[in-house]
This record gives sequence, structure tokens and C-alpha cells, in this order.
Amino acid sequence: MASQEKARAFNDLHKKGDPIIIFNVWDAGTAKALSEVGAKAVATGSYAVALANGYPDGENVPLDLVIENLRRIVGAVDLPVSLDFEGGYAVEPDELRNNIARVIDAGAVGINFEDRVVEDSGLYPIGKQCERIRAIRDAADEKGIPFYINARSDVVLPLPTAEHTGSHLDELIERAQAYAEAGGSGFFAPGLVNPEFIGNLCEASSLPVNILVLPGVPSSNELASLGVARISYGGGTYRTAMAAFKEAAQRALTAVMAL
Repeated sequence: MASQEKARAFNDLHKKGDPIIIFNVWDAGTAKALSEVGAKAVATGSYAVALANGYPDGENVPLDLVIENLRRIVGAVDLPVSLDFEGGYAVEPDELRNNIARVIDAGAVGINFEDRVVEDSGLYPIGKQCERIRAIRDAADEKGIPFYINARSDVVLPLPTAEHTGSHLDELIERAQAYAEAGGSGFFAPGLVNPEFIGNLCEASSLPVNILVLPGVPSSNELASLGVARISYGGGTYRTAMAAFKEAAQRALTAVMAL
């Protein structure tokens, strides 16, 4: 399947009320395993990619390694592949364009792109983040691909769920609307778990809404009924795999003692 065809297919998978399930991967092996159980698309998680390669999360994995890992994943499956590109490994639009060109050349048909200031604190002002999204869209248009920009907003992610307020929801809606006008394809609100807030965001956003599976998040069926278009498992997939690995390793290491 050619990149343009994969990109169109990936866009089409984001349907309000009929969400695509993203069980995030971190290398070619996990991507291939996921494809073998019927996944419709593959998406990396930056947390898992970082830890699997011995780095802390937060754009600490060298960009060349991120691109090479992406290239290997794309080569392992015949599915659309999206890259968790964090803040794009750049602040200014010109550098972002160059980085996105590399991502597209490596075979990705979409990215997660967050508004958190990776090397500092807080979020980019809406105007600045829109400028950055427009730069990504321009780079994709130059490549002639309907690239999926999953515009992520970390308005509530650092906060305990009990502290989420209507003001936070208002800011999420404001950012969703602005990111749509800037060229975003979807809106990712990690950390949001309140069903009423999720439903209100889905209703107000012209972009397909992505929710992250966390403790307290409604079931997939309920998220679908609320209008969610994408459900991601994020770093949870890596933690699940490592827990299973350690359990199996512990059994193997203690087997002789049981004789």
C-alpha cells in the first residue's frame, strides 16, 4: 500500500462514535505482532520508545534513532503508521518543517504533536502552537500527502482528575477549535476522564477526539457513545509487556530452586 493510500485510510479510520483502537507499539517486533492480531493501524508511544532504548521520555531519544526506529516499523508492516513525535524536536517552524519531511520520508502517515513545551514547562500559547501546526501542514502538503496531525493538548494531563474544572474544558475546546483552523486532523486530550467533559469536548470539536486509556476512563463502548473517534493505550502497553516479561523471568530464574 502506497503512502498516500495509507494516509487516506488512516484519516478514514477516525470516525466519531466508531473509534479506532490504538494499542501503542515501540519497535518493529511489537508492530508486527500487533498487525498479526488484526490491528488496522500502528502508532508508536514516545514513552515506550524511550524506555525500550534506554532513555527517559521527553525528546531524549536522538532524532536519528527515532527516525531509524520509525523506518524499521514501517518496513515491518503493511499498515498505516503514526509516530508519537512529542513536540516535533523543534520549536521554530522552519526546523519543524525539516523534521516532518524526514518523518514522512521514513514512511509515517501521521504524528502525535503536543503543545507542551518539552524542554521547559507549561504549554505553548495558542497562537504559537497554531503557527507550529501550520508549519507541519505546509511540509506535508509539499510532500503531497494527507498527513494526519493528531494535535495533542496537555491542559489537564499533569493534574489529578479531581481537580479538572469547567475552565479546563473551556481551554481544551478553545485549543481544539484553533488547532482545527491551523490544519490539525484530530484532537488528543490525554488525562481527560470525566464522561460529561469528554462528551462536551466531542460535541464542540470539529476534529475527531482522541482519549487516552487511564484509570477512571470510561469503557471503550462508553467512549464510543460519547463521540470519541480514537482510543489510545499509550505507555500502558509497554508497562503491561514489561510486567509479563518480569513475571516470566522470575519464574524461570526460580525454577531450579523448585526442584
